[in-house]
Amino acid sequence: MQILMTGASGLVGTATRHQLLPNHEVRRLVRSTSSNRAVEDVVWDPQSGNMDRQCLEQADVVVHLAGENLGRRWNSALKQQIRDSRILGTQLLCETIAKCESPPRVLIAASAIGYYGHRGDEELIESSSPGSGFLAELVRDWEAATEPAKAGGTRVVNLRIGVVLSKDGGALKSMLLPFKLGLGGIVGNGRQFWSWIELSDLARVIEFAIQTESLSGPVNAVAPNPPTNREFTKALGRTLHRPTVFPMPAFAAKLVLGEMAQELLLASARVIPAKLTEHDFEYQHADLDEALRHALM
Repeated sequence: MQILMTGASGLVGTATRHQLLPNHEVRRLVRSTSSNRAVEDVVWDPQSGNMDRQCLEQADVVVHLAGENLGRRWNSALKQQIRDSRILGTQLLCETIAKCESPPRVLIAASAIGYYGHRGDEELIESSSPGSGFLAELVRDWEAATEPAKAGGTRVVNLRIGVVLSKDGGALKSMLLPFKLGLGGIVGNGRQFWSWIELSDLARVIEFAIQTESLSGPVNAVAPNPPTNREFTKALGRTLHRPTVFPMPAFAAKLVLGEMAQELLLASARVIPAKLTEHDFEYQHADLDEALRHALM
């Protein structure tokens, strides 16, 4: 298949390209300011609304992964940047798809489990109601921006992605140094659920979503059996052979990281991959201890 991908040079995009390239042709959709453009890359500009419709006419599949990194202390300007990086790009992409005479058959669009907000120990499946807060509102609008593509006849899958386990980026990478120094510990009371997925499994989920025609709408891209933060902390300590006795109290997390701590570290989302289970997706790294060992290889 001809696959067009945004965010292809990011953590998830790089892994997904490697997963898809043996069997498909993958072209990157890059911003006009990109410094590492290749000849075969396609240029777009979500800020100005410029995009060549022809590249979409030629694509069988679009994988849309672009978005500003969340892992910094938020302020008003950064929150607007986070919103724009997701909403503007998705609107441009999907409105252009809707104008195609021969649109892509499938759009795999990144989303996030932030949709559910802070929900304690409630089990959350794809049909669960949205939560509240900045991330929940962002994800609702992000997914709504894919509606024009859906209305135009393209099958749309909104992947609600959990914490991605990789030593090369994301939350796990930022945790490694303090844990290796023996300074790791639970965050807050440790009872909040952290729903995760190992990076190579996420790339396989994306390929599975492309191939599975009966899969559409929101799909929870997480491993089964989400652990609490305490369980995750102990598992990481075991993997690194380090103690985990230095907790970060909730007030300290909020003091250092502000609103971002409340919504990313202290919020509890016990997310269940109901649709992937229903469609018999086979995880390679469903056990947390094994997944951490693989991620840190």
